[in-house]
Amino acid sequence: MLVLTRRRGEGVAIGPDIKVIVLGIRDGQVRLGIEAPPHIKVHRDEVYARILRENQLAAKTGAVPVEAFRSFWGKTPGLKRAR
Repeated sequence: MLVLTRRRGEGVAIGPDIKVIVLGIRDGQVRLGIEAPPHIKVHRDEVYARILRENQLAAKTGAVPVEAFRSFWGKTPGLKRAR
């Protein structure tokens, strides 16, 4: 782990594409700005942990029976069944 001291306006580069900048410090909280290309997802730790949990739950979900899909298909307005 790299531990640094930064002042407001100073930053850290992570590779050529990611930059973290200290925007402000107030009441024991640090505001950070993160510049990254659009294809790199940036999340808070707790949000990322929830995404991982949801993905794990979704991977454990069993297959949907074909009959359940067919009944859904027939009740959804605007969807037409292929013949």
